[in-house]
Amino acid sequence: MTKKQFKAESKRLLEMMINSIYTQKEIFLRELISNASDAIDKMYYKALTDETITFNQDDYYIKVITDKENRTLTISDTGIGMTKDDLETNLGTIAKSGSLAFKNENELKDGHDIIGQFGVGFYSAFMVADVVTVISKAVGSDEAYKWESDGADGYTLEETTKDSVGTEITIKVKENTEDEKYDEYLEDYRLKSIIKKYSDFIRYPIKMDVTQKSLKEGTEDEWDEYTEEQTINSMVPIWRKNKSELTTEDYENFYQEKHYGFDKPLKHIHISVDGAVRYNAILYIPENIPFDYYSKEFEKGLELYSNGVLIMDKCADLLPDHFSFVKGMVDSEDLSLNISREILQHDRQLKLIAKNIKSKIKSQLKSLLKEEREKYEQFYKAFGRQLKYGVYTDFSSKDALQDLLMFYSSKEQKMVTLEEYVSRMPEEQTYIYYAAGETHERIEKLPQLELVTDKGYEVLYFTEDIDEFAIRMLSTYKEKEFKSVSSGDLGIEEDENKETTTSEENENKELFDAMKQILVGKVTDVRVSKRLKTHPVCFATEGEVSIEMEKVLQAMPDNQNIKASKVLEINMNHDVFQSLKRAFETDKEKLSLYTNLLYNQALLIEGLPINDPVEFTNDVCKMMI
Repeated sequence: MTKKQFKAESKRLLEMMINSIYTQKEIFLRELISNASDAIDKMYYKALTDETITFNQDDYYIKVITDKENRTLTISDTGIGMTKDDLETNLGTIAKSGSLAFKNENELKDGHDIIGQFGVGFYSAFMVADVVTVISKAVGSDEAYKWESDGADGYTLEETTKDSVGTEITIKVKENTEDEKYDEYLEDYRLKSIIKKYSDFIRYPIKMDVTQKSLKEGTEDEWDEYTEEQTINSMVPIWRKNKSELTTEDYENFYQEKHYGFDKPLKHIHISVDGAVRYNAILYIPENIPFDYYSKEFEKGLELYSNGVLIMDKCADLLPDHFSFVKGMVDSEDLSLNISREILQHDRQLKLIAKNIKSKIKSQLKSLLKEEREKYEQFYKAFGRQLKYGVYTDFSSKDALQDLLMFYSSKEQKMVTLEEYVSRMPEEQTYIYYAAGETHERIEKLPQLELVTDKGYEVLYFTEDIDEFAIRMLSTYKEKEFKSVSSGDLGIEEDENKETTTSEENENKELFDAMKQILVGKVTDVRVSKRLKTHPVCFATEGEVSIEMEKVLQAMPDNQNIKASKVLEINMNHDVFQSLKRAFETDKEKLSLYTNLLYNQALLIEGLPINDPVEFTNDVCKMMI
């Protein structure tokens, strides 16, 4: 029997595919099962136009058979089979797809579609095989044929015998190497695992003879082994069922079966779209944050299926970063896949699905906020930081996300939305006020709060490092500008005090200039405070960088020593101010001592480190002498 050679370009493609196209060897089983499913689909369509063929669903299945002794794995189907010409054309020329040709020649109906379209999946078998043997008998034919190949060197094709219509592919599994344990593809548990992972929702039964054990009658520790044929796959995916048929428990069970998380989902979203792009999806908003969510190891993305066959574990392109906490899957018939099915082409269909999913998630979160506030706050506690990150990093999404943000309110003593804050603003209030700090307790003690709270205005507490960065990106909400209580100009200073304040500033200009000189390089100015009521001193900031932002930037590995522009504000109505005046007039050394103490006091109030702790403690001691 003469061995036929693959065409030169086909030989090259086969070598490349075996060694580099597929990233995981286990993929071969998915590809062969998908081809078997296609063969049964073709029989179904043939039966629609050929009265001599009856399509009884129970007669059509895929069987996976192992023979450990001979190191063979066989995948057989009861599909349409292949003629000699089919074997020559489809297997003798790599990347010649019989499935694609069949699809083009037939109008597919009834929700069926042909999975394989590129004609290379079959050759993935050579990743684990020394020899691949195909025996096939086509429907309506009396002859059967055997195609066999040991790889890129070529193949043989000869007539053989086969009792029934269909195809069986037998793989002679390679011997183990130091790097690869090929024995695993002869183990029932491993094969079942691969089938469940990739082919669980193939519409036809995938059967295996599985070895089971049972306790011998009358014994306590003796077992009998027996073989039982089992259907491994689920066949009907939950996402193709009507929503009315499914319960919350069904969705939760699917969440657990797919190992999306150890928690219960807080909410699920079941999407069925049949428009410009057709797809089904089940998405979940988790209850708890994954332990590795903010680590480099965390991978965002949804499982991506094509006609029920898993083609990607984590399709990151389907989710924006700010919704990276969403778990779930998408199944579409319209995606353009490359030859390995593993790498998705960035086409229009994928972008449409991603855009639609983004909109659905946003709508679900808004609904959760409006109708199930307690659940939303639970979600926000876990993932609110990610929404703020989205506002900061994705300019196009900030308007859509701003209504989902929540912050702790000084007046309500609970989390509130920006819309709720604005709805309560007094008519004369111009700004949305906020204060930043490490905790609610620390913020409540900030001297900068005094004037704003005395006016009866609500203040939002920012306790996460992303908060101010996100708000700076928003800039305004419903035409109301955000204003830090540490801002140089709060916009609410008492008009009647302006003349008095200006007069006193002029009167004490030399004092403030002297203090500014003492603190040269540490502050940009020293001036009278218009906000302090009972506290002697505080910092105000000017420019884009606040003190809390400075802390964040300084903590970054590649920080560029960016610092806030600090202004030291002095309360003229406090007794300390009189001490400053006396020292300025009589004891310049004491003025320097007081000025440095007040500066360090302001640092401590803000939670900033003191530049020289030893000098500070010495200054405190001097005050006690």
